[in-house]
Amino acid sequence: MPGGRLTHEDRRQIAGWLAEGLGYAEIARRLGRPTSTISREVARNSAPGGYLADRAQHSAGQRARRRRPVQAGEPTGGWPSEPVRGFVERFATLLVGTGFPRMPARVFVCLLTAGSGSLTSAELVRRLQVSPASVSKAVGYLETTGLVGRAKDTGRRERYVVDDDVWLRALVTDTGAHAEVAAAARRGIEIFGPGTPAAGRLERMARFFTWIGEQMYGGALADAAAGDALTVVAALVHAARPLTADDLAGALGWPARRAAAALDTLGRRPDLADPLAVEQAGRGAYVVAPRPDRLTPAQREALTAGPRPDRQPASRSS
Repeated sequence: MPGGRLTHEDRRQIAGWLAEGLGYAEIARRLGRPTSTISREVARNSAPGGYLADRAQHSAGQRARRRRPVQAGEPTGGWPSEPVRGFVERFATLLVGTGFPRMPARVFVCLLTAGSGSLTSAELVRRLQVSPASVSKAVGYLETTGLVGRAKDTGRRERYVVDDDVWLRALVTDTGAHAEVAAAARRGIEIFGPGTPAAGRLERMARFFTWIGEQMYGGALADAAAGDALTVVAALVHAARPLTADDLAGALGWPARRAAAALDTLGRRPDLADPLAVEQAGRGAYVVAPRPDRLTPAQREALTAGPRPDRQPASRSS
């Protein structure tokens, strides 16, 4: 019924109308639902093969049966470490750029990166240094969007919880922001460490936002602007020295505006250059370098140090 949970028949109709090319707003009108309900449903249950009604219904059933246990041992003081605090604030700022209000963004990232994926109101107050009323209002906003739930804690307290699949509901419309959120999530993996619960959620979030950004962008590699961006990356690799937009335009035989547009595309879509990153080298020049999140600090140190003294190079056979 309108306003209730989507039924299997609803999902079959959504799949059929998507195949016909109808937009979310028209599908929502036909089903008598908010447009946000349809957009979240499609985002949550889409994959490279598209939206399939049977798969969506199965996933919905699994989510309805799942109950996340509250884990003990969550830190009750302030921030676990200064790098974690810095990451949370930077990530929250990125989410604000996608349309999140500031305080809900800070609360959401705190919960996303907590070891158990949950915190009490008192823990959020201590970490964020804000009033209980501010936390309550932010949680209320996050609950209405389906990003945060509640779980019973000891006594009469409640914990605010994010599901491991919560990023699927964090759908935004700015494809440039998708890439930035994915890149920030990958930086967070290095801070929290591979194998930790927070790193696992961030890795899945990075993969999702990379994929959804490419889907909404219309196929990055097929796009003319993306093709120019990749040509610029190749030119910078070949030159092996800083080049300005004018240098690139002259070498590639392009108008200056085309080279500048390609560099702008790389700034908005850093995932296009992966595993490289295009960086400014000063005085309007650009260079390429390996993406910092592709190697851990230990890997970079080992590569910089070169071969170990006790390891002899293999001799060539005659």
